[in-house]
Amino acid sequence: MTEQRRVIARVLSDSADHPDVEQVYRRATEIDPRISIATVYRTVRLFEEANILARHDFGDGRARYEEMPSAHHDHLIDLQSGRVVEFRNEEIEKLQEIIADKLGYELVGHRLELYAVPRRGKQRPDEV
Repeated sequence: MTEQRRVIARVLSDSADHPDVEQVYRRATEIDPRISIATVYRTVRLFEEANILARHDFGDGRARYEEMPSAHHDHLIDLQSGRVVEFRNEEIEKLQEIIADKLGYELVGHRLELYAVPRRGKQRPDEV
């Protein structure tokens, strides 16, 4: 792996959000200004093909990325701020299994994305 790819891998690994390629590029060039946007695109595509990265489309017109999760989780996308909240809910997981079973299928995987806006006058749980 080249040093530039190592920098890009570190940027992605250190990301608490789900950055798009432009955000990865900005963060990577803060570490190594010689990294080109083309290198970031090629590296992200390579990591995605190698199942190192998961690609998401949260409806904002940008492909967003995260390290391939070690454990399954779902996403809630705040449409006002663009913030992505990862969560896991056992009731939802069980319900999906039940639905697939009732329809005659064995569930082998899924992605769940919830799109939401904050309620008026309500604080998000992390702000309480």
